[in-house]
Amino acid sequence: MSIIIIEDEKPSARRLQRMLTALDMEAETMLHSVEESIEWFQNNEHPDLIFLDIQLSDGLSFEIFETIDIKSAVIFTTAYDEYALQAFKLNSIDYLLKPIDEDDLEIAVSKYNERVPKQQSVTLDFDDIKKLLVNPIEREYKKRFSVKVGQHLKLINIDDIECFYSENKGTYAYTLEGRNYLLDTTLEQLEDELEPHKFYRISRKFYININAIKDMVSYTNSRLQIKLNNFNEQDVIVARERVKDFKDWLS
Repeated sequence: MSIIIIEDEKPSARRLQRMLTALDMEAETMLHSVEESIEWFQNNEHPDLIFLDIQLSDGLSFEIFETIDIKSAVIFTTAYDEYALQAFKLNSIDYLLKPIDEDDLEIAVSKYNERVPKQQSVTLDFDDIKKLLVNPIEREYKKRFSVKVGQHLKLINIDDIECFYSENKGTYAYTLEGRNYLLDTTLEQLEDELEPHKFYRISRKFYININAIKDMVSYTNSRLQIKLNNFNEQDVIVARERVKDFKDWLS
């Protein structure tokens, strides 16, 4: 099986290469930019599998596929965990969040191995993927949560939740009635469960409901402070690196 790695951070590329070697897989070629990758694909036989970083030093890796007709299977590698990246799972083998975890890598490789006998090549329609980034396909999302209150279980409808937040290694839901409920989940797990048009993860600490936003105020270091209808226990701040995407989400 032929494998290439497209990654602009050379230490990350070498680390991934070593991890693949530990799985008895050899990535003999490493490419580091859109331009270099296009030139390589124009002059070489395409591989069976590509490990692909999304943001390269000279642009988005999508540009490679807009220029070259590539039928290789792809496993995405990315430092970004916005909800839209879930769309990639629909048209590729998997995506791995940096820093890449050994177990996650092994699972992704197993997905590839299971898929290969059924189809000799995996065709990726990158126009469709880019559309999914803006308009993720409809699917079933979480409609309610069950929480323990004393000896009782209480159901909370998703529309009654203003925000989710993490504190002291716990994940909490804050409701319209002004109550906090401890959930048996994490913010990371919620990314696959929440309706992306309704909920947005503004930081590592907060997920907010768009219908609960009362006001937005400029904050220090190019950030935004969000005022929710009821929640005022602590500052709700949009991380600087997420401000642009957050504004796009609002529209």
